[in-house]
Amino acid sequence: MIRLIYASTALSAWGTEDLLKLLKECRAHNSAKNITGILLFSNNTFLQVLEGDEASVNSMYALIEKDPRHTDVTIIEKQPIIERSFPYWSMGFESVDSNQLTAIPGFNDFFAQDFTPTGLAAHKHVIAPLLSHLRAKLISQVAPVSHEELPMQHEDPFIQLLHRIIRMGVKFLALLMVVVILFGIVDVVYVIYQKIAEPPVMLLTINDMLETFGAFLAVLIAIEIFLNITLYIRSDVIPVKLVVATALMAISRKVIVFDYKSLPSEYVSASALVLLALGVTYWLIQKKE
Repeated sequence: MIRLIYASTALSAWGTEDLLKLLKECRAHNSAKNITGILLFSNNTFLQVLEGDEASVNSMYALIEKDPRHTDVTIIEKQPIIERSFPYWSMGFESVDSNQLTAIPGFNDFFAQDFTPTGLAAHKHVIAPLLSHLRAKLISQVAPVSHEELPMQHEDPFIQLLHRIIRMGVKFLALLMVVVILFGIVDVVYVIYQKIAEPPVMLLTINDMLETFGAFLAVLIAIEIFLNITLYIRSDVIPVKLVVATALMAISRKVIVFDYKSLPSEYVSASALVLLALGVTYWLIQKKE
């Protein structure tokens, strides 16, 4: 995966309708190739970021380079990346004037004078902070409503104090859960060793494998519980989905290790209904997102 940044100069004046038409074209083409990025237009200059598979980005740039609507097409930066800076936008867009650009902290009058393909190529150090600013601006436009289970600020000082105490307790519980997870990992190793050491040596029966799966799932559930605990001190997540996922994993673990020969049919049927209900609930939450 690579990021390619180029700049170019428009051959004619671009109005709002022209820019919207271009943006629509970019989003259609980029979505088809799983390319993301952002397009910035100012002072008759385009600055575009393309992120995606190297072959897809290169083929897209080859088409862009031949577009007769602009000239001086210049690659500013091209480098391999591990993750995208603009993963949620097939093409984010900003159309700004020089006054808005110079208002970005630390840039002074650069954009008023040097926001051209040649100027950008000569001052590549401005690209990273500019992209960070644009990314933050895009995220702020689509940021979810903040939600905090135990807010640090509250109109009632006593409730605020209680929240602080509970948050300290949550952190302590998270620490304890890490200890439990480590013990759970040790237990998985012990169970595997015990099963392969018993006669017949190095041979696991179906019951042995089910018991081993149970030990693995116990650790995974502990990890999910740890995540649930830490959600109470975060402000960017409403924990409904993870709580449902934890419950679904817990009931799934029970079903996997059931001894169906000794359990009454009513118990098995009830467990199946709970599993189905949680599965449907999780699917509905996922579908809504």
